Amino acid sequence: MRLAFVLFEWFPYGGMQRDLVKVVKACQARAVVENDVVEIDIHCLRWNGPEPEGALVIEVQVPGFTNTTRRANFERYVQEQVAGRYAQIIGFNRMAELDYYYGADLSFTWRALHQRPWWYRQTARAKHYMRQEAAVFGPHSRTVALLLSPLQRAQYEAVHHTPSARLIDLPPGIAREHCATARASEQRAALRASLGLSDDALLVLQVGSSFNTKGVDRALLALASLPAPLKRRVHYLLLGQDKSARWLRRARRLGLAQVRIEAGRADIPDCMQGADLLLHPSRHESAGMVLLEAVVAGLPVLTTASCGYAFHVESAGAGCVCPEPFAQTALNDKLKTMLESDRSTWRANGIAYGRTQNLYDMPQQVAALLLART
Repeated sequence: MRLAFVLFEWFPYGGMQRDLVKVVKACQARAVVENDVVEIDIHCLRWNGPEPEGALVIEVQVPGFTNTTRRANFERYVQEQVAGRYAQIIGFNRMAELDYYYGADLSFTWRALHQRPWWYRQTARAKHYMRQEAAVFGPHSRTVALLLSPLQRAQYEAVHHTPSARLIDLPPGIAREHCATARASEQRAALRASLGLSDDALLVLQVGSSFNTKGVDRALLALASLPAPLKRRVHYLLLGQDKSARWLRRARRLGLAQVRIEAGRADIPDCMQGADLLLHPSRHESAGMVLLEAVVAGLPVLTTASCGYAFHVESAGAGCVCPEPFAQTALNDKLKTMLESDRSTWRANGIAYGRTQNLYDMPQQVAALLLART
């Protein structure tokens, strides 16, 4: 069986990008168990990082001076060169001619209708992305959408009235390596020693690329609002890909000296054991895998209700969620309270949640759908 995976861009530390690799590996593992043969081609505009073993990555050269134009031309390439040549096509970005769409995003159209002025919907960019979304969720589409959170389903159903038969809810698919183990104390000590942190220092961790979307400005304001004695103890570690120099300048203007930004790390489980709080005040996020990774690691979470997986934080009793509409003062107050509190109950609740809930099987479920023979 030949499968095509299509997406605009792959880089090592993106949540959706990591999910793609998990699904590729799950398809390969299932094929071995079933004594089957699966060929996987990944079509993309850009692949920046190691390629999955056993899969062929095809970087497509298309014309265009803007991202919107290049993505439109890539969609045309998928229609003309990919469609009809594979048993299944799964897209990790919205476009026409997909058999399955992996729902890595919230509804662009819903945000355009409810969070943008009327004129925004008249721009060429907005019309393009709304058209691509309708190609997946509209009434004339045959694409089956694989959704990560109830928030996604509510938005897509409200905008497109997509038949329920074309919407499949997936369980999360976090890696079990994030679960707290008997090595937690060792991991914590090693990470903090590598960062030069004293015993009374508090490490606030944030993980995610596209810093504006992830609410890094909100995080910096909340850290700057802390009372001076507490602020002197707090170190902020931000892991993700963006223009770090710009954000370091903003931190300095706010009087924050203990800020460290790295493009990404392979030892996220160690970082979560070494940290005291995960701060994730994202503006919008379909799921937020990092929230669950922190929960099962026992790292207390402070996030926003605009994240699809925020309900897991509340269900687990593993942290705090700022309600929508967002208020900076609410984030400031909750950050201060959590840093001054005994966080052991949040930690214990998160670890217990990871042991009793199905938070790990998404890749296997997607592989079963893609490899099902009709």
